Amino acid sequence: MSPNRIIRPLVAADRSGVFRILENAGNFTPEEVATALELIDEWLELGEHSGYLTYVLESQGDEGSEVLGYVSFGPTPLTESTYDLYWIAVDKSKHRGGVGKKLMKFTEEEIARRGGRLLLIETSSQETYGGTIQFYERTGYELVGKIKEYYKPGDDKLIFVKRLAPSVPADPPAPSASVERSTASMA
Repeated sequence: MSPNRIIRPLVAADRSGVFRILENAGNFTPEEVATALELIDEWLELGEHSGYLTYVLESQGDEGSEVLGYVSFGPTPLTESTYDLYWIAVDKSKHRGGVGKKLMKFTEEEIARRGGRLLLIETSSQETYGGTIQFYERTGYELVGKIKEYYKPGDDKLIFVKRLAPSVPADPPAPSASVERSTASMA
């Protein structure tokens, strides 16, 4: 039987799996991993009030479950309907397996559902981020800015953006005849 893959909010038991993914990614410094874990800890403590909406993609099978990737995003302070992608990381052995694409699609749909219209992503220009940059481009993000030597000499900040289609809310249910009658009798 093939494993079932679900996206769900990150819980405390997922922290070690996410830590493993970040450590093995090959392009995050120890300081960056520590920062990612700080955001996870804020999410675990405060939930949505942290501002860091954090989800995992988990594989569930007969042998148990495994975190394959995670994403953290949130509304950008002092903006209207703009969100930032803070982190997205996928188990290195699952690259090119659709995990990142599924997490990104979920993120975009969740932001649109919350009324978001714009998603910003900031990343490094370092060679080790080449696959990440290509991933953003393949998933429809446009490079809109570059700040030279932002992180350190030779490491520019790249800013990607994608405009999101608004989520179409379901039509509200039509009032029932009994509700209409009771309203009419109150007039």
